[in-house]
Amino acid sequence: MKLIMRFLKPHRKLFIVTVLLLILDVVGALFIPTLSAEMLNMGTSGSSFSELLNTGVQMAAVSLLSGACAILGGYTCAVLSARIGKDIRMAIYEKSLKLSVFDFRQFGTASITTRTVSDINTIQMALSSTIQMILPVPVICVIALALCFYLDVQMGLILLIAVFIVLLLAWGIMYSAAPLFKRLQKLLDRMSTVLLENLTGVRVVRAFNNENREENRMSTAFAAYAETSIKANRRFANLDGISFFFINLFVVIVYWLSGGKIAGGNFQIGDITATISYAMMVMFFLMMAQMVILTLPRALECCDRIQEVLDHSPEIQDLVTENPEEPADRKENVLEFRDVSFRFADAEENTLNHLNFSCRRGETTAIIAGTGSGKSTVASLILRFHDVTEGQVCLNGTDVRDMTQSFLRDHLAYVQQKAWLFSGTIASNLRYSRKDAADEELMHAADVAQAGDFIRSLPDGLNSFVAQGGTNFSGGQKQRLSIARALVKKPELYIFDDSFSALDFKTDAALRKALAEETKDAAVLIIAQRVSTIRHAHQIVVLHEGEMVGLGTHEELIENCPVYREIYESQTKEAQEA
Repeated sequence: MKLIMRFLKPHRKLFIVTVLLLILDVVGALFIPTLSAEMLNMGTSGSSFSELLNTGVQMAAVSLLSGACAILGGYTCAVLSARIGKDIRMAIYEKSLKLSVFDFRQFGTASITTRTVSDINTIQMALSSTIQMILPVPVICVIALALCFYLDVQMGLILLIAVFIVLLLAWGIMYSAAPLFKRLQKLLDRMSTVLLENLTGVRVVRAFNNENREENRMSTAFAAYAETSIKANRRFANLDGISFFFINLFVVIVYWLSGGKIAGGNFQIGDITATISYAMMVMFFLMMAQMVILTLPRALECCDRIQEVLDHSPEIQDLVTENPEEPADRKENVLEFRDVSFRFADAEENTLNHLNFSCRRGETTAIIAGTGSGKSTVASLILRFHDVTEGQVCLNGTDVRDMTQSFLRDHLAYVQQKAWLFSGTIASNLRYSRKDAADEELMHAADVAQAGDFIRSLPDGLNSFVAQGGTNFSGGQKQRLSIARALVKKPELYIFDDSFSALDFKTDAALRKALAEETKDAAVLIIAQRVSTIRHAHQIVVLHEGEMVGLGTHEELIENCPVYREIYESQTKEAQEA
């Protein structure tokens, strides 16, 4: 409820207008039976034609007013729920941009997707239905009971008892169904996770001939969801039957009591129809409210799940509001690691220990290590995807925690190993790092990245279509386009995280030669596993089990660093055997 009130506040005027229109609709609908009963009583008492005509005109006017209010109220309600849904989606999206890798791991990508799409759809539908079907119920009950008591106190008391019993049953069933709907949302997350794994990993599933195993996993997830959903729906099916029973019971009691009252001259024929109409209208809206109540426990659980994301405190936050001033003269050490140690929040020991090195302007620094030694974690610390546990990571002499994340990343260009392209065109992907880049700049960056030739060979050149994830290009082409995208930015520090792995040795060598000239005014950090990629770097950092075991040029490390020498000899031996 807290979530709805938060996002309803900016639209409170539209909400008030919607509620007023819907109240006018139901008030008009309630007075139609009163006028109808009056006309029926006039007919039986021999009233004049002009009186009947006057009452008929009043009925027509009230009907038109009620219908117009219903249409306008439905429209404004739809607009209101759509706007609130949009605001919640934007809030979730903006929050997700602030979450770190560790935060995403806590929630799960599939769960974030479900909350953004399915959960908010559920909230929108519940909100719209609540405004249209539940908020008018108190007004209807009060007015209908007042009119019924006005006609006959005994009839009013009977209607009051019937309404109270139905409301009590509805509350009890909703309370008992709430845990089931809470479980349903978790089962929906599980279904989304399994389905996402099956779709993205379909090649692996087929390669290992595990279709039956995955079908069983999906069947289990679907069956658990279906079983819980059936249990919840059975409760509400019973409520529908009980509500219909009380409606019909009330009608029977009205007819049974009315006979004696009419005979005694205390009741008229029109009063019977009016009383039954009031009761039917109250019970109709109660039935509709019950249908909405079906969605409320689930919608409330969805609100809690979304509130959980919005209230989550990101692991990485801007500790300052103002950015440091740019130095008048650009410093030689663009990046410095000062006694840096790092431990993941859910780990028992450090991933990195006491790293000390710097990346100098106009030079290339390389990091090499075996798998699992923490070399990609170094890039995450530079980009502030994680914060250091001890020590400092400094950009131009300033701790990266003393600047906003936006300011920091404006000075960096990052190319990851798994190249990712967005759906659109090659030009739109290259401009992702700098929107105002001219076509000539894009082609220059592509030429440096050794992607110019294959771009020119395409019929549409820079305007060639790119599928989501760049699936219409090979791994090497995607990597080269990702490198070109980084070059377009012209930052102070380039970070290449094993981003040459899909390139052949000839293209790798040509690219490194072109990069040296292109990045002479910036610092370059290359994280790699192949010695051939980094042997010409000005300095090489060797990591082993999270610790620095070597720092120097290729020739120095061959002589002085056993770990580096072992890596070099193993790769040389493999190349010779191949």
